[in-house]
Amino acid sequence: MIDFYTWTTPNGRKVSILLEELGIDYNVHPIDITKKEQFAAHFLAIAPNNRIPAIVDNETGVSMMESGAIMQYLAEKHNRFLSTDAKTRWATLEWLNWQMGGLGPMAGQTHHFVKYNPGKSQYAEERYQSETRRLYGVLEKRLEQRDFIAGDYSIADMACWPWISRFEWQGIDLKDYKNLLRWYTTIAERPAVQKGYQVPKFVTGIPMP
Repeated sequence: MIDFYTWTTPNGRKVSILLEELGIDYNVHPIDITKKEQFAAHFLAIAPNNRIPAIVDNETGVSMMESGAIMQYLAEKHNRFLSTDAKTRWATLEWLNWQMGGLGPMAGQTHHFVKYNPGKSQYAEERYQSETRRLYGVLEKRLEQRDFIAGDYSIADMACWPWISRFEWQGIDLKDYKNLLRWYTTIAERPAVQKGYQVPKFVTGIPMP
């Protein structure tokens, strides 16, 4: 059984979608970051960086923070969504790390300045929104001749998708990216994605262009 500590953010939804896709049992522990529950001592013992998500695998005794590492751990443990073919496996990890180092941080800063603090810094708004648009373009190009990011549907797709699901927060019209739009809507139709999106609670339905 997995103990899953999370909130309604893209990083949290990455892991909840994977857990639903794997079809394994897990207990949800909401960590309300709007109430600063991520600083509670019991959570810090699992995630010393004060960030969701985190897990405790009660079968192995492993506890982990950092969504990318959690996804790789779960995929390897259950031998799903991370190919054993070397070329495909490394492509999957490459794009998982692309999300961790690029799409997530840049889109997150766009949310901060464009959605939550508009007018505070024109420079920051333009910088982060421009970089987020550039990253959308990178993913659009990647999906030009393939259905998913790294071969079959994988943890790379699950990692990127929740960040793209906040296209409205980023001031982006997803219809401007035809390959990305196809990929996004295809994944949005998956039952596990629809269920995982609402963990730990319902906020809104999946945004659709």
